[in-house]
Amino acid sequence: MAEHDFHEDELLGKAYDWPLLRRLGRYLRPYRHLVLASFGLSIFLAVTETAGPLIIKYAIDGPIRGGDARGLAWYSLVYFAVILLGLAAEYVYFYIVQTTGQFGMRDLRREIFAKFQRLHMQYYDRNPVGRLLTRITSDVSVLNELFASGIVALLKDVVMILITTAAMLHFSWRLTLVIYAAVPVIFLISWVFRMRVRDGYRTMRARLARLNSYIQENVQGMRTIQVFNREERNMAQFADLNDALCGAHRSTITNYAWFYPAIEIVTDLALSALIVTGAVMLSGESLEIGTLLAFVLWLQRFFRPIQDLSERYNVLQSAITSSERIFKLLDAEEKIPQPPAPRPLRFERQIEFRNVWFAYRDEEWVLRDVSFTVDRGQTVALVGATGAGKTSVTNLLLRLYDIQRGQILIDGVDIREVDRHALRRLFGSVPQDTFLFHGDIAANIRLGRPDITDEQIQRICEYVNAWGFIHQRPGQLHAPVQERGAGYSVGQKQLLAFARALAFDPTVLVLDEATSSIDTETEMLIRQALDRLMASRTSIVIAHRLSTIQRADKILVFHHGRLREEGTHQELLAQGGIYRGLYELQYKEQAPASPSPIAPS
Repeated sequence: MAEHDFHEDELLGKAYDWPLLRRLGRYLRPYRHLVLASFGLSIFLAVTETAGPLIIKYAIDGPIRGGDARGLAWYSLVYFAVILLGLAAEYVYFYIVQTTGQFGMRDLRREIFAKFQRLHMQYYDRNPVGRLLTRITSDVSVLNELFASGIVALLKDVVMILITTAAMLHFSWRLTLVIYAAVPVIFLISWVFRMRVRDGYRTMRARLARLNSYIQENVQGMRTIQVFNREERNMAQFADLNDALCGAHRSTITNYAWFYPAIEIVTDLALSALIVTGAVMLSGESLEIGTLLAFVLWLQRFFRPIQDLSERYNVLQSAITSSERIFKLLDAEEKIPQPPAPRPLRFERQIEFRNVWFAYRDEEWVLRDVSFTVDRGQTVALVGATGAGKTSVTNLLLRLYDIQRGQILIDGVDIREVDRHALRRLFGSVPQDTFLFHGDIAANIRLGRPDITDEQIQRICEYVNAWGFIHQRPGQLHAPVQERGAGYSVGQKQLLAFARALAFDPTVLVLDEATSSIDTETEMLIRQALDRLMASRTSIVIAHRLSTIQRADKILVFHHGRLREEGTHQELLAQGGIYRGLYELQYKEQAPASPSPIAPS
């Protein structure tokens, strides 16, 4: 495994973990009545399966030996009734255990998805989407197999062994000992089998997660792959991952290939020993022929659950591997905790960054000792080279990440002391890369808020000049939106992002390169609307094009994570510093096509 392919998910614990199993049992607790019903049915099934050979024994040693046709008919009816009852109980048992498993998995998937909503952005920065999808799909499916055919079925197997053993001991302890002589050999074979398949299941899960992650990344980046002619190279990398997964499966298949024949050989040897011993006892008239036939049938019923116990172990092993991953996700630190006693949030005066230090990883500082204020009603622009820390400022203000040092205050209250949902309701954000969800235009603007009507949405779209392209689409506001907004231009998606932000009537607008991908004509259409909106709101604008923020009340210039300059456009030009250099560079690039309205000083 290449070092860069290694992932902490592939660090796995011991073969089985009872605390993990007890924790899994919590998802069955709400359905314990179904579990108890299935356990009761398992006892009934064990009784009916044991009763079949017993009826045959009494039929052979009684009516058949005595030539009593009427008695044989009654035994036949009883035997047929027992079979029908067993089939009916088997149907109900299977339905209950499968339903219970589905209920438990439904609750677990809901808990995992809820965890996704609460996890901090740094978690998603470190974990590929494909691996996270594996947790809520493949790993949950494995646990469903445990709940549906593992725990209760294991109890059923144990009950079957106990009842069969009791019946055999009642009729012949000698024949019972012959059968039990094979048990240590079967357990030895099963132990070897378990040791070999244990790591195989873990390897399969790890390689499946890596394969899912690679597929997800390639599907999302297909345009880049095709533009740069990466198809063959990516196919070769996929083939390596796919072959690795196939190899892990083949290793497990090999173990199964020898395990079942080995069990069959031991079973056949035990059957042979049983028949020979039974024949000797028949010759000595210490055994009836019906009892021997019953033991032959009981032997099959006895070894089948013992063989199944190894299969249950494999289900258990795979489930433990999956539960390790799932609970690792559920136990992941959320890092953006809600305060135990949130303070009331008001924004009437000022937002303040006070000596803020922030790093996405360890002490690789993105922001270094940053301090500034944003007064209510102001338009504040953040400028600087790529990687200077501008977007990090807005991420911290929305509390998508938490700072390591310093404070971010709103009217003197640290944002870590207020409810984060209340905090985010203050802001309307228009990111550089607009994300549209599958659905329709209206749903993407209201984002689940039923109080925002279609009429309001239409007025908002007209306000930001998005209605021009919306009304041309079939269905207009209810025109379909495919995954990630396929079929909409980048500019159209950004106009919808403006409408989305305004629909929530934010107190503070955060515009992160909001016009960077909009053509000149579209930018002119929204410029007047933006000016009106920003005039009545506090606005924080991140922009590379300095022509878009020249009228800002305050411009903050970032360089290598530090706030280096602060002032109005004219003040910063007059200082002749970093901002002046950025401005002159852009002015020279833009001068031949569209001179800036402000002459360089």
